[in-house]
Amino acid sequence: MVKNPFVTLEQVQEIAKEYPTPFYLYDEKGIRENAKKVQRAFAWNPGFKEYFAVKATPNPFLMKILHEYGCGSDCSSPAELMLAEAAGITGQEIMYSSNDTEPEEFRYANELGAIINLDDITHIPVVEKVLGRLPETMSCRFNPGGVYRLSNGIMDNPGDSKYGMTEEQIFEAYRILKQKGVKHFGLHAFLVSNTVTNDYYPALARTLFELAVRLRNETGCSIEFINLSGGVGIPYRPDQEPNDILKIGEGVHRVYDEILTKNGMGNVKIFTEMGRFMMGPYGALITKAINEKHIYKEYIGVDACAANLMRPAMYGAYHHITVLGKEQLPHDHRYDVTGSLCENNDKFAVDRDLPEINKGDYLFIHDAGAHGFSMGYNYNGRLWSSELLLKEDGSVQLIRRRETPKDYFATFDCFPVGKKLDEIEDREKF
Repeated sequence: MVKNPFVTLEQVQEIAKEYPTPFYLYDEKGIRENAKKVQRAFAWNPGFKEYFAVKATPNPFLMKILHEYGCGSDCSSPAELMLAEAAGITGQEIMYSSNDTEPEEFRYANELGAIINLDDITHIPVVEKVLGRLPETMSCRFNPGGVYRLSNGIMDNPGDSKYGMTEEQIFEAYRILKQKGVKHFGLHAFLVSNTVTNDYYPALARTLFELAVRLRNETGCSIEFINLSGGVGIPYRPDQEPNDILKIGEGVHRVYDEILTKNGMGNVKIFTEMGRFMMGPYGALITKAINEKHIYKEYIGVDACAANLMRPAMYGAYHHITVLGKEQLPHDHRYDVTGSLCENNDKFAVDRDLPEINKGDYLFIHDAGAHGFSMGYNYNGRLWSSELLLKEDGSVQLIRRRETPKDYFATFDCFPVGKKLDEIEDREKF
């Protein structure tokens, strides 16, 4: 597979005249086309809903686009609930799937009418205490433990995961919820992250569908929705075969009919909580080459750093890089592409074969649309970039301004910083 940027060098050069690099750029056309395809993949299930994982790309402008296609919001913190509300997403269009949760978070989620998805059985009395009673609709997160395998090998190790309840706990939880007046029940599980296989969702669906039948038979609780959560990944490397969401939907449909429909549960709604698949390929970090260094290796320094995109530094994750305007040139130079942090892992690429890079070249770092900007931080006092939306008509919309020194110092209210922040903010360099 060839990874092609969704923007040209000429477009970036024009954008950079108004919005200095680095910046995040999102592809509105790609986002919309993908959202339509997801809806098409699960159209066989009348109650289907994608609850976009806000943590992946917490921007209300993008959330609103997805909402146009029926997507709700999967939230796990009060700030994410606020973002959902700001985007006009409330009520049961919000799934609150948190862990290690403060009691007041449950109150806020309930005030918005969100579905509360319990991560642990001990949260039941907490919710009851803070709300005075349990909501009529609740969900529970399941963790099967052990190692999760598919036909193509070991996928992950849920037994080491902090999420969810054991099988024994989840049966007890439903019995308690029913006894305390809950009427509508959901089931949820998150077992594997970033799978590039069409088999994961159908396999997870089988696990959850079989469990749902047993829960109904043994507790008397009617499971009205089953949330497959996230885990559907994207091909970060050019040689990876992308997931086919239409085939994934067909696979879940087959298992649904085989288990749920056969057992008289053909009205169960299917929910998903995809973040990476919904947004990952449709966002890029655009950065400019500003330095070169020739020591024991060849280095290209760019004006972005791990504070803008931490996945390569944190996980050793691969993000493909295109040197805009040099797409057809041979990759005959080997570089480490680095940022300016005082950390040696501040590298977007290590020993990467690329075309010759000159100062002033623009680099398009692919697949940064999810868990990119949202994982940013301020180490070394580096400031967050802007976020821009490349509209379908070719225009560009600012959807988050870049951070300024005034923003960075705003929480220091206990002593003077020595300079007027407005003067600092006015410096065009920042």
